[in-house]
Amino acid sequence: MALDEQQKYNLEEFVERIKSYKARHTELITVYVPAGTDINIITRQLESEKSTAANIKSTGTRKNVETALESLIRYCKQTRQAPKNGVCLFAGNVSQIEGQDNFITEVFEPPEELGMRLYRCDQTFVVDPLIEMLEVKEVYGLLVIERKEATIGLLVGKKIKILKHIDSFVPGKVRAGGQCLMPNSSVNVNNKYCELKDVKVGDEILGFNFKLKKSENSKITKKWGVEKETVFKIIFTKNNKKYLIISSEDHLFYINDNKKIIEKPASELAISDNLIDYDGNLIKIINIIKENKKTNLIDIETKNHNFIANGLIVHNSSQRYHRITEGLAKEFYRKIADIVKTEFFNLKGLKGILVGGPGPTKEDFLKEGNLVTALADKVIAVKDIGYADEHGLELLVETSQDILAGQEIVKEQKLLEKFFNMLGKERAKTAYGKKDVLKALEYGAVDTLLLSRRLKKEEIRELEKKAAETSVKIELVSDEIDEGVQFWNLGGIGAMLRFKI
Repeated sequence: MALDEQQKYNLEEFVERIKSYKARHTELITVYVPAGTDINIITRQLESEKSTAANIKSTGTRKNVETALESLIRYCKQTRQAPKNGVCLFAGNVSQIEGQDNFITEVFEPPEELGMRLYRCDQTFVVDPLIEMLEVKEVYGLLVIERKEATIGLLVGKKIKILKHIDSFVPGKVRAGGQCLMPNSSVNVNNKYCELKDVKVGDEILGFNFKLKKSENSKITKKWGVEKETVFKIIFTKNNKKYLIISSEDHLFYINDNKKIIEKPASELAISDNLIDYDGNLIKIINIIKENKKTNLIDIETKNHNFIANGLIVHNSSQRYHRITEGLAKEFYRKIADIVKTEFFNLKGLKGILVGGPGPTKEDFLKEGNLVTALADKVIAVKDIGYADEHGLELLVETSQDILAGQEIVKEQKLLEKFFNMLGKERAKTAYGKKDVLKALEYGAVDTLLLSRRLKKEEIRELEKKAAETSVKIELVSDEIDEGVQFWNLGGIGAMLRFKI
């Protein structure tokens, strides 16, 4: 993540020193070893390079390259695994005088994870990957979510890091009429058998009362037709005869599961399941056939929320199924909220959270996911994104550039406003100008040190080094806003104090 000031200072000092070295010939060795790498692999590579170096025509250059490689091979043989963040190895003769030796071997563990492997022999050492670590890296949490999946990641500087991808297994939203049967399904209406297509709203249809464990009539309150792309043919036996019922894939059937009545959509039925008939008897499924073809079906809604079709008790309309799927969706949102809390709650330097996804799911998540208030308050953008996978994270960052660009400016504005307010109302708890700020640092009174980016680099380093001695929080501010220009005109050096001096 973002470097703290001490890490930044140490890295800057190291980079400046390594950059200052230059060989007279191509004989400085740079090796970058990523985190978790088996050092034996690096050792074999260096030994291979040493064999190749034997072909160098210049005696002096050959000697220097071989000596540098030998020093790195010795280090590798004493190490089994690369450190937590990887390791950077530098070796070579840095003497600028021909014929004289000034061999150095530097082993540096970077403050951030090293994501690359490198071997280079040149006149200078390679430090570009370390310089990249010094760039300001804002850390933002990323979440793209839809009902079927979610992906959680981080934006660190300009790099996106995938943390987790989670599948929900929540069915899609069901439109009214989702649970349908064939128009010729046999039902008992007004104590007479007829086909489902012939029933009317207000008719009394035979259903089942699970509390009383007996069949009874219930009024039809709605009826409508719908076209489906997929149907399921469920073949079952009763009294040694085969029967058939055809339904949409999401039509709910009542199943006896270990003496417990549960509901299952047709798409999840198994041959081992036991259906229930109008007398409460268990009915054996012998085959299930899925057909992908457009079919006109009929759905009804009844007061008792079930009816008997082709001798089986089936659920009415999609309302109950809708409630089930919405319940599953809420569970998924809360699961994601828990994962977001685990990943982001104690994340150092988290500037904000970006949320995206297709349709209203992202808003549903923020409303019903029970995301902890501390993280909900950090949501700085909610974007309409067509994907909830890795590509969705990329799109989320791309469409949030306007928000991201403004975050650092807003932070600087608030920080400088606080400083100027204290300067006017609590003058004794502020300091500005190099002399007064250094005095406050000597007393250990500084809580936050403010430095303009327009200061000379050497001056910034001097003050950062002094501040590091008493664990002072350091803030670099730009002159891109009016408050930043005003601060620079004040000298570009200021401090908010822990106590008066």
